[in-house]
Amino acid sequence: MELSALTIHESQKLLATGATSSVALTTAFLARMAAVEPTVAAYITENREQALLQAAAADSMRARGAGGPLCGIPLAIKDVICTKGLRTTAGSRILENFIPPYDATVMVKLQEQGAVCLGKTSMDEFAMGSGNENCAFGTPHNPWNRDYICGGSSGGSAAAVAADECLASLGSDTGGSIRQPASHCGMVGLKPTYGRVSRFGLLAFASSLDQIGPITKDVTDAAIMLNALAGHDPRDSTSARQATPDYTRALVTGLTGLTVGVPREYFGAGLDPEVAEVVRHGIDQLKAAGAEIKEVSLPHTEYGVAAYYIIAPAEASSNLARYDGIRYGRRDMEADTLMELYSRSRSQGFGEEVKRRILIGTYALSSGYYDAYYKKASQVRTLIVEDYRQAFSQCDILVSPVTPTPAWKIGEKVSDPLSVYLSDLLTIPGNLAGVPGMSVPCGFSSSGLPIGLQLQASHFDEETMLRVAYNLEQRLDVAGRKPLL
Repeated sequence: MELSALTIHESQKLLATGATSSVALTTAFLARMAAVEPTVAAYITENREQALLQAAAADSMRARGAGGPLCGIPLAIKDVICTKGLRTTAGSRILENFIPPYDATVMVKLQEQGAVCLGKTSMDEFAMGSGNENCAFGTPHNPWNRDYICGGSSGGSAAAVAADECLASLGSDTGGSIRQPASHCGMVGLKPTYGRVSRFGLLAFASSLDQIGPITKDVTDAAIMLNALAGHDPRDSTSARQATPDYTRALVTGLTGLTVGVPREYFGAGLDPEVAEVVRHGIDQLKAAGAEIKEVSLPHTEYGVAAYYIIAPAEASSNLARYDGIRYGRRDMEADTLMELYSRSRSQGFGEEVKRRILIGTYALSSGYYDAYYKKASQVRTLIVEDYRQAFSQCDILVSPVTPTPAWKIGEKVSDPLSVYLSDLLTIPGNLAGVPGMSVPCGFSSSGLPIGLQLQASHFDEETMLRVAYNLEQRLDVAGRKPLL
């Protein structure tokens, strides 16, 4: 088997026995990137020279008994996570030449273990999008069919893993941006509980919703990655002081004693029949593994998108005010006045979708409208949190589709942003409630496009979620299937 086709846990065994080295592993991935990047376009910035230096350092660490479980493992990083000395654009022209002077906490954790950074992956600008068509540096392609989107906003991260251009990647999830591209690319995508993983060094979109998580080739790798990322960080005021277990211990066979909740609202109008069929088959497999299946209700699901598209743009309006052409980022050098400098710099630097959301958010927060919009949306959010609390009093895990449809063709919905917003209908409520969620490959459409199944657990119960995901994976002949590039 090609080294680039391996999983993290398979690579760990080869590295431990000396059957390969991190330099050899990294070289194989760099060769793979050179071969398929013209087709996939998963990366914005490649880190070739530094990756080889990091790989050599990892081999030295391993030789002296240092490093962690990810020592020598080549990874890709979403371009919204700060990497010291390596360009970080957030997919935007306004940060086209920004080189952070510090590392995000997740990067520090990975570096302490000896992981290798292959580069920064493509994304919707400032994580605003569901198809990765809003990136200022081009649209990545779905490795299963390059005419289709790979999902967003972490589309490049998912495409890179699916195309064997890295062993795993980091993404961020504000309304589904890890789970949705993982589903469309046939990978495992895990959004941890809000506060489980530090957000320090993540370029903010909506601070009460954003969360960093891994995209991997299988569930075991997701557990390994979460082990490396989770934990309290004093530099992040929203970071939880919660004990972090060894998530790989949750990967046991059998679901006897667990109750799986199926939200009736997630199987309503608008759900593609093929998606429904594949997910129902996955639910049958969980029953066969010993779980009890029970229908539950999340009655305020239908209001999730409306609440989200007030809360998220409002927070984005505030967070993106720092990009003013003065302190860092793009600056228009021909402006004559300060106001003109602000206006021209931001107009030239931001794309259409980012501008749209800033305008929505600014309006929702404006004098006389705050109570009518932001306050009302926050109240709806509280109702959604209560929906989850009630559901988890009746079951251990929630199972549903990730998205209403498989991936759509690139360009198909560019002029219809509302339909794109609705594609996150089934993932947004989990962000509003702050619960963990993940996408697990479950099957394929008749046209050969991947379909994922979504799992959601109660706060800080990633262990149960991983256990269920592992059992689903064991019973489905999906993991390990590769797109032909």
